[in-house]
Amino acid sequence: MARKASGTSKASSKATTKAAAAGKPAAPDGSATSRGGETHQVAQGRQPALTTNQGVVLADNQNSLRASTRGPTLLEDFILREKITHFDHERIPERIVHARGSAAHGYFELTKSLSKFTTAKLLTDKGVRTPVFTRFSTVAGGAGSVDTPRDVRGFAVKFYTSEGNFDLVGNNFPVFAIQDAMKFPDFIHAVKMEPDRGFPQAGSAHDTFWDFVSLSPETLHMVFWAMSDRGIPRSLRMIEGFGIHSFRFINAAGESTFVRFHWRPKLGLQSTLWDEAVKLQAADNDFHRRDLFEAIQAGAFPEWDFGVQLFTEEEADAFPFDHLDPTKLIPEELVPVQIVGRMVLDRWPDNFFAETEQVAYCPANLIPGIDFSNDPLLQGRLFSYLDTQLSRLGGPNFHQIPVNAPKCPFANHQRDAHMQTTVPKGRVAYEPNSLDADSAPTGRESPARGYRHFNEAPGDGGKRRVRAESFADHFSQPRLFFNSQTPQEQAHLLAAIVFELSKVGTPAIRERTVAQLRNVDEDIARRVADGLGMAAMPAVIAPAAPAFDMAPSPALGLVAKSKPTLDGRCIAILVADGSDGAQVDALRKAAMAEGAAVKIVAPKVTVQLKGGKALSADGQLGGTPSVLFDAIASVLDPAEALALSKQAAAVDWFRDAFGHLKAIAACRGTQQILAAGGIVPDAGVVDPKEVARFIALAKTRQWTREATLRALP
Repeated sequence: MARKASGTSKASSKATTKAAAAGKPAAPDGSATSRGGETHQVAQGRQPALTTNQGVVLADNQNSLRASTRGPTLLEDFILREKITHFDHERIPERIVHARGSAAHGYFELTKSLSKFTTAKLLTDKGVRTPVFTRFSTVAGGAGSVDTPRDVRGFAVKFYTSEGNFDLVGNNFPVFAIQDAMKFPDFIHAVKMEPDRGFPQAGSAHDTFWDFVSLSPETLHMVFWAMSDRGIPRSLRMIEGFGIHSFRFINAAGESTFVRFHWRPKLGLQSTLWDEAVKLQAADNDFHRRDLFEAIQAGAFPEWDFGVQLFTEEEADAFPFDHLDPTKLIPEELVPVQIVGRMVLDRWPDNFFAETEQVAYCPANLIPGIDFSNDPLLQGRLFSYLDTQLSRLGGPNFHQIPVNAPKCPFANHQRDAHMQTTVPKGRVAYEPNSLDADSAPTGRESPARGYRHFNEAPGDGGKRRVRAESFADHFSQPRLFFNSQTPQEQAHLLAAIVFELSKVGTPAIRERTVAQLRNVDEDIARRVADGLGMAAMPAVIAPAAPAFDMAPSPALGLVAKSKPTLDGRCIAILVADGSDGAQVDALRKAAMAEGAAVKIVAPKVTVQLKGGKALSADGQLGGTPSVLFDAIASVLDPAEALALSKQAAAVDWFRDAFGHLKAIAACRGTQQILAAGGIVPDAGVVDPKEVARFIALAKTRQWTREATLRALP
């Protein structure tokens, strides 16, 4: 041992001498580290020591242990093995649904006590700020998909309360597509990529989804929400959130009150147009995530009001629908939403994987004073979420290990997942379906032979696989939702259905979907059939329960909830060499005074304004399309404008903004670009000198323009 210590000392001394001879300082401890033949000083005292996961300080993190200078690497190099092994296992399975997500930290503050209804301190102690972690997500796409497809958005909030964690796990729609958790795997299998071809990714415009929809009329209410402009939101900061299900509040006396939860964005609701959403996917795959990140970094913290709908068992019994049916909402005209708190998101996660990816939400995470209802979908979610999180650390296919595998024939629609060792064939992985005639045969339920639970208490109180007759009406609320939209919103909804069904290759599925739509409204079905070019209307599929009319609910419209504001919006000003800097400043100051963010776009990264002043652009014209902004303006020298009128990027910049119904401030020179794009200016196109008029127009879309641009159903 003494000799080894002495040898180490000599080696250290030689390293010091060698470093000094090379004109480089030795490490403070007398050793020199070699990295690619170059000696570097270790800056001790300024940075923490690099260690293994076991806390062992590393002397060299650049070179593996070798038998000699050019010899083989040694297996005993525990530092190399730990580093490589950890790297090899850095990824975990992504979520089955809601894989693509963005999240932020913040706080919840109660503004009105609900102590009359619940003992939950979160909802009784006014003024207390409870930390939260909120995750927004798309449903259908994988973790690597884009932010802006037509889809449901998850809205999940984890409250870190003094009584434990409370998870409110919902969506930006108040209703779901199915009534019973038994159908959740079928619904998701149908909307996901078709199993025999692996596409489409993050889209519902395909056969298996609409096959399921056309065979499952309970889906139509949520489908209407998804096909409306709410399915393509402008920003995560501009969506509502809903708990979807009825829950129970329990007060100190043990009395129960039903509750439904609502989140209302302070910025109001706003969507994109379909063409805009399509182009956003090409312009910025991370549009929503970037918007949320930049808002928080800029101190424009996203905020939502928190509201509740409260009602008794007796009131629920009087509703013209069953409140335990998750495909039904409770109109606010029937039960008003009371605002009782607010949520502010003010801090971006420090590490995406450690927080946003690994956060685990579960509807079963409750605190005293809040309880479940008998909503059958909610009951299934209580199990599903925990199971999902467990599977992300392992895999659900353990039954395929030989010792676990059945010895009898088996067939179901479970597919894929970690360690899948069978090779399922065919297009269909859901039930009911109508596509297995040209695919591999699929399983069917067998009432005569199937397993049944023992019914200890015959009658309505016993355990049975059954749906209440009060769940049978699938069409009244889709009709209510449609009738509550503006004519433009109705046209967008129907155009979305026409587009999606146009992607369906099986004529029978298109016909069956239109047949189901006839139960909602004949005019809706006719307009969709006309959009698809159907020669004749398909026969009506007899509903389990006929639809009835309900008074339109303004609360269900998106345009009605839009705010004429520039808060949270972004305006672009196009400039080039020779632009009038004073006019640019006037537009910028006016827009920022109204709460808008302003970006400068130019053909070059830096331009010389009139008078010679240099101005740096926030984006180059070719890579900064107008779909990224809520309104646009241009201040161009006529000669520069003429040159730009011959560039496709400039023409498309204005043509897209005009087609997406945005306000445009176009100077005299810009008129040349508009003409090149075939744009005939309307009331939504003004001169940039009319600053106040442009700012007023920029607060809303120019809805009257749409009828002149595109034919809608």
